[in-house]
Amino acid sequence: MTSPARGRLAALLLAVGLAVSACGADGESASADEGHDHSGGAAASLEGPGDEYAGIDLRDPYQRPSFTLTDTSGAAYDFASATAGRPTLLFFGYTNCPDICPTTMADVALALRDVDPALAEQVQVVFVTTDPAADTPEVLAEYLARFDADLPTRFIGLTGAQDAIDQAQLSAGVPLAEDAGRLHSSLLLLYGADDHAHVAFDAGNTSRDIAGDLDAVASAA
Repeated sequence: MTSPARGRLAALLLAVGLAVSACGADGESASADEGHDHSGGAAASLEGPGDEYAGIDLRDPYQRPSFTLTDTSGAAYDFASATAGRPTLLFFGYTNCPDICPTTMADVALALRDVDPALAEQVQVVFVTTDPAADTPEVLAEYLARFDADLPTRFIGLTGAQDAIDQAQLSAGVPLAEDAGRLHSSLLLLYGADDHAHVAFDAGNTSRDIAGDLDAVASAA
């Protein structure tokens, strides 16, 4: 488990990143939403201590968002209903990302190999592209197959119209991606059986952090 000091630092850095990324078109920063549902568009806030989980403790749990996009088979995918009640990892990124995205997906894959196979079968991993112009269903499928080929549950890749992807990010409580999707949140959200995320991860976390918190969240169900 990460130390409280590391948790405080990670939370502080991530909170700053969210605040900067959440600036509106007029340059004013969006205010934090104190409720559980972030569909209004403001990025949710984080707490400092981070001593309950190895990842970053969320001051106000994030509600599992409701949005519908297109999966790699070309079918509509209703995130809220398809993942309800199941441990779910949600990440927004793009397939040509040179660092954060492949590292995050690789860490998730390693974590799922470390947990009990029965738990790994329950976990849903959802990757939503922030670059729908390039990330077609076929491109997403090929990309995610690099990480989940030997896992009991395949990763879900989602794309769609830009406005639908924008709304999905806002509903999840992360800032809108910028620069054609290349400047995006590094937040990996973990939802539990209560349909809330009490913990999240960023680049400062490891696959062991994710595995340990998956066990903790599953045990709390």
